[in-house]
Amino acid sequence: MKEVGVGIVGFGTVGAGVVEGLLTGAALISRRCGVSVQLRAVADLDITTDRGVSVPAGILGTDALALVAREDIQVVVELIGGTGIAYTVVKQALEAGKSVVTANKKLLAERGAELFALARERGVDLYFGASVGGGIPIIRALRDGLVANDIRAVYGILNGTCNYILTRMAREGSAFDEVLADAQRLGYAEANPSLDIDGFDTAHKISILASLAYGVSVPLNEVTVQGIRGLSLVDVRYADELGYVIKLLAVCRECAGKRLEVRVNPTLVPKTHMLGSVSDVFNAVLVDGSMTGDTLYYGRGAGRAATASAVISDIVSVARHVAAGLPREAEPLPSIEASGYALQKPEDCVSRFYIRLMVREACGMVGRFATILGNHGVSIFAASQHAATEAQCEAGYVPVIILTQPARAGDLQAALQEITEQGIVQSMPLSMCML
Repeated sequence: MKEVGVGIVGFGTVGAGVVEGLLTGAALISRRCGVSVQLRAVADLDITTDRGVSVPAGILGTDALALVAREDIQVVVELIGGTGIAYTVVKQALEAGKSVVTANKKLLAERGAELFALARERGVDLYFGASVGGGIPIIRALRDGLVANDIRAVYGILNGTCNYILTRMAREGSAFDEVLADAQRLGYAEANPSLDIDGFDTAHKISILASLAYGVSVPLNEVTVQGIRGLSLVDVRYADELGYVIKLLAVCRECAGKRLEVRVNPTLVPKTHMLGSVSDVFNAVLVDGSMTGDTLYYGRGAGRAATASAVISDIVSVARHVAAGLPREAEPLPSIEASGYALQKPEDCVSRFYIRLMVREACGMVGRFATILGNHGVSIFAASQHAATEAQCEAGYVPVIILTQPARAGDLQAALQEITEQGIVQSMPLSMCML
């Protein structure tokens, strides 16, 4: 049986899980895959902290680049994260003709086009199945399982921290700041949670999924991103009354005229929808394919065991290619311009919308709003007045909720701006997309 040497850079939570899985599952992997995957080295700046894994003598070291240069290692696994030393490790490994497995969504979202081109040039693999959705096999599904499909749309709940916060707010009626503090205490959110709650972690992930679904490099800075920071409990309650839950939803879909819409924002999802029941720290991705229709991929989007499982799956796939002497060439990602696609401008995106307006007198106001919205091409699907909170009553305002028919985002914003300028609402009305 052919042996393939593996070196792992990064011995944190996921790295320790991968090491444990390779050591304890070596016999099973060999029996199932016909390749002997040999863990030859692990590099991390901290090799003294107990990770709960018994590592054979001589495996641990602190020099990542020395690990990359070793001739007995054919597959380098990068589990550091970020775009600093991780980028150097991946680039040097590829330049040395070694295949790479990574779970680094930020690196791929920001430097993926360059690294895939390098992998193709060197004729080696660059696998990244754990970069989106942890243990959910969405990368493999888009790359292989749905290869015969034209992908019409991808919808994802891709951040466990945000989903946990939103689930608690809806289930318990707890305020955003209160649930965020609990999430930090429980380890679901970082001390600085901005990457998660401001939507940037989700943006990294949908950028990767968009590149797989449509075969283009989507610039991260052109993804429309809105997080859930400061989301009002009032809107969570109103959504519930209307039969919806609010989710931080990532969307990538093809629009008319070879245009791609790629965005991340809080979205009202029907409770009866497949994504509406995804709760707590779980992730899910819904893919609409031309042949399969809707398929749903659901599971734990993070965590040591789930993510390690996806990493090991990639290691085994790459090891098979190396053992056979036939590594799969990494496909280059053309730019948006070179692909013939164009990114949809945020103002041109079309959706149904939820609108909350705070008005002094509700009587007759819906008709007035309908006229202004209609003048901008926005049609109302439903409208209702809701009970005001004590603070709202004291201020003399009552909430009016409007649900629209599909409308262009730019037209909606123009209408809301006109409503605001007429002085009939407390402030600029809040709006959110609806699925």
